[in-house]
Amino acid sequence: MANLIDVPRGMKVIKSVVIKRLQSGFFAEVFLVLHNGQYEAAMFLNDKYKPGPPVPHPLETPTEQHSHWMGVRPSVGLTTEEAERIINEVECENSLHRQKLKDRWGKVEGD
Repeated sequence: MANLIDVPRGMKVIKSVVIKRLQSGFFAEVFLVLHNGQYEAAMFLNDKYKPGPPVPHPLETPTEQHSHWMGVRPSVGLTTEEAERIINEVECENSLHRQKLKDRWGKVEGD
């Protein structure tokens, strides 16, 4: 596994799930991680952690190439197949360990 940069304290990186080369030439890699007692996906651009939702979120206006996104500033578009692979990996690991994924990304307290 590469030397990952800025991995949040308490986050344990388990394995790589998706790797893709972006038009910018950067590499985006999504890892399965254990964070805050649940399994989730974490985005890294050129091995540097980028915050974002714990699983891919659907795009408001999907395109032929991208149906989901991860990361934030910049966000990375994912195909349906890539998003399904990531979501399935996260759901399977949480199910196996009897965890329930809590996705609070973009939610305001009280939602």
